[in-house]
Amino acid sequence: MAIYLAVVADETRMREAEETTRQRLATVLRDGDGTPSELAVELEVPPHVVVDHVQHVARSLEETDEQLLVAPPTCRDCGFDGFDEPANLPSRCPTCKSESIAEPAFTIE
Repeated sequence: MAIYLAVVADETRMREAEETTRQRLATVLRDGDGTPSELAVELEVPPHVVVDHVQHVARSLEETDEQLLVAPPTCRDCGFDGFDEPANLPSRCPTCKSESIAEPAFTIE
């Protein structure tokens, strides 16, 4: 049994090594939603790099029947969610100036 698990783990690592970061990101987002911080841990890249990759994945989906859905960042203090760029990591709220901002969440459907 342990040998089988080791072989499966090796095959998974090999498959991940063959996929680009954007392909792995798209696969993760097809399985569920995630914030830049959560996806950064999964993909082993910084959160701002995840946002860049998400924008490229969104463009590549334009020619498919899938779409990238974005839950915009939201101020935890006043509830503001009208940020200019929903797929971004704002540092503070333009309304109340709070720095308590919930990250955007992404998924592919």
